[in-house]
Amino acid sequence: MSIDFSAKRLSYEKDELIETNAPNTPYPLLQTWIHDAVAEQIGEAYAFSLATCGADMRPSVRTLLMREIVPVGDDIQMIFYSNYDSQKGQDLVDNPFAEALFFWASLERQVRASGRVVKLSDEKSESYYQSRPKDSQLAAWVSRPQSGVVDSRAVMEQGFLDYTAQFGESIPKPKFWGGYCLMVDKIEFWQGRANRMHDRLVYTKQGDTWSRQRLLP
Repeated sequence: MSIDFSAKRLSYEKDELIETNAPNTPYPLLQTWIHDAVAEQIGEAYAFSLATCGADMRPSVRTLLMREIVPVGDDIQMIFYSNYDSQKGQDLVDNPFAEALFFWASLERQVRASGRVVKLSDEKSESYYQSRPKDSQLAAWVSRPQSGVVDSRAVMEQGFLDYTAQFGESIPKPKFWGGYCLMVDKIEFWQGRANRMHDRLVYTKQGDTWSRQRLLP
């Protein structure tokens, strides 16, 4: 039996996104929308989907947790952490461009941000790694290579116990784990509207300045 959603519809009527109320550069609007998502008490409002495409030309997307969004002048840097040996890590070696998507259903909003991805310094990765709970630090060691095939859950759990015994209380950061920074050069804000007449404003970096345009829904 098929799964049919063709009769399912919602009317988006919570808010609007109009040029006269939008800033000339994107970070203030992003900051406001992130604040709204957190205030709405959306579970893990900082969760986002990361799309990559490697040498095989097959797009791949997964959900991660954003750890920091940094304004640098009028620019935006988005920071997340992962296993460098993962599929996303290999994709970014082959093709260092990616897109991040935030979707907050209860606010009827989404944000798409794209640009080049670069690795963070080992010092910054080390600092964040040491701030993580110890169980999360150990899990980074177990998950090598991330997305690799494992015989069973029991093998994973034994690996966790083995690393616990090996490292004790001082767990070093694996060399295959660290941070990435998405250097945003294009960001689109989408606000759901009634009758599928959605508001879409896209900011594009051109040299040292941002331009803003409205897109058809």
